[in-house]
Amino acid sequence: MNRNENPEGAAFKMPDPATIGRSMADIAERSQRIVSEWLKRQPQAEHEADPLNIGRAFLEMTARLMANPAKLMQAQLGFWQDYMTLWQNTARRMMGMDAAPVIDAASGDRRFRDDAWKENEVFDFIKQSYLLSARFVQDVVRHVDGLDPKTAQKVDFYSRQFVDAMSPSNFLLTNPEVLRKTAETGGENLLKGLNNLLADLERGKGKLSIKMTDMEAFKVGENIGVSPGKVVYQNELMQLIQYEPATDKVLKRPLLIGPPWINKFYILDLRPKNSFVRWAISQGHTVFVISWVNPDERLAEKGFDDYMTEGYLAALDAIERATGEREVNAIGYCLGGTLLASTLAYMAAKGDDRIKSATFFVTMMDFQEAGELGVFIDEEQLKGLEEKMNKRGYLDGSEMATTFNMLRANDLIWSFVVNNYLLGNEPFPFDLLYWNGDSTRMPARMHSFYLRQMYQDNLLAKQGGITLAGVPIDLGKIKTPAYFLSTREDHIAPWKSTYRGTQLLGGPNRFVLAASGHIAGVVNPPEGGKYSHWINADLPSDPEAWFHGATEMAGSWWPDWHRWITGLDKTMVPARKPGGGKLKAIEDAPGSYVLVKAIA
Repeated sequence: MNRNENPEGAAFKMPDPATIGRSMADIAERSQRIVSEWLKRQPQAEHEADPLNIGRAFLEMTARLMANPAKLMQAQLGFWQDYMTLWQNTARRMMGMDAAPVIDAASGDRRFRDDAWKENEVFDFIKQSYLLSARFVQDVVRHVDGLDPKTAQKVDFYSRQFVDAMSPSNFLLTNPEVLRKTAETGGENLLKGLNNLLADLERGKGKLSIKMTDMEAFKVGENIGVSPGKVVYQNELMQLIQYEPATDKVLKRPLLIGPPWINKFYILDLRPKNSFVRWAISQGHTVFVISWVNPDERLAEKGFDDYMTEGYLAALDAIERATGEREVNAIGYCLGGTLLASTLAYMAAKGDDRIKSATFFVTMMDFQEAGELGVFIDEEQLKGLEEKMNKRGYLDGSEMATTFNMLRANDLIWSFVVNNYLLGNEPFPFDLLYWNGDSTRMPARMHSFYLRQMYQDNLLAKQGGITLAGVPIDLGKIKTPAYFLSTREDHIAPWKSTYRGTQLLGGPNRFVLAASGHIAGVVNPPEGGKYSHWINADLPSDPEAWFHGATEMAGSWWPDWHRWITGLDKTMVPARKPGGGKLKAIEDAPGSYVLVKAIA
């Protein structure tokens, strides 16, 4: 793009005055209603000056920084040298000469994918100026001497949140793609964007609830979560789904899947093409899945041990009645895996050996290095969170979703701000983002226990550190063969922390590392083969040593897992129909618990 042209030479379109008038009248009316509703809620709102306890961390960082002004001055000198080089290179480009960039965006940074960020000298300068400033800020806060690790992590995290928010791609006048569309549509994109913003505020009742996908494009049980099956058991906390077989013969040991109750189970059954449930059935597994309830205030006193007794233990009893089989293979995903490990330790203490193999998807057992989620765990924040939960009886799902979105702010917040509000587009229908927005609540007692006992004090990793249903938990007593699946780019359960589970459990273990992240690395069907995985039969104490000795394998890890599990027992029996045993069908899959939405 020539520097004298408007973005891509777009011709400006004159807007229709009548259309603008109607739109502005509608916007004014809706805005007034939102403000009125917000003002009504203020007397009941919690007034917290610093609910995330950020201020203290930054005050300490500033004090430490001022104690060593020479180091700060050195960083500033390097920054200004880079900035002067950028000025000189930009001047060279404006005179028609070539000049190498002083700094480039990371290869996976989609904010600057528009050609104008490179081809236009002005936008290239804006981009590089921002990247230099971002690097300067992050380098300074990461190298402050004397901060304790927790404070340093918090300062680094929130500095990145600020840096991400200030990206020129997030603003009308410094985003070439937005300027181009504004010229092409005569500003209609901005009116549509304002309407989208108001709709999100209305849906969140005054709080911004960014729409990430077309929520009308999907319906659980119709075009996602469609694997055929029956609910064969239920209690206050869960429904147990047994799926229809796809083969005449099935493995003798049924497969029980325990998903996290932070999200809904159908992440493992989104569409037939990427459904782990469907694939496991096709491999001859009799699949049972726990579908957790979306709890409200009536279940406020349900604890972590209730999820064990009314979850895995109740499911084991139900499976035996449904199939006549006492022995099962079990999978736990994320928090569901943490519960599975706890349950196995409880069962070991009780002499209960019904679970013959355990698979842990991206599961934390040692929380000492819990990744960036640890930013949200300190005494002040926990007290504030507990006050909210005790008033309502639960943690609202939207609060948990916001926390997870902040871990990937550019992808899960700012990209939608640009697309929905600046470009005025409707979000694209995407099954994974629909699932991500289908939030669940957490019972107050359970969630407080989980955050304090595990994230804050890391007691699950200590012998007898926690007690469930009267039994001290010792992970070292678990002798069950275990398969650990972690993902290399996991921002929720860092793989080096999940690897620690192989050192805590006392049985034969296998660790496999998949490419990509917490969801995409797990939901990676062989048909697509999109991401690779690494294997290494050795399990040294250092995860880096494990990785250096690992072999990268093309495609999905699913077949490796199936070979492992059938290597333990490949006995086959005639296929079992849901409702064909002592447990009769209650309703069709996916059941009714999964359909319960968050409280508005």
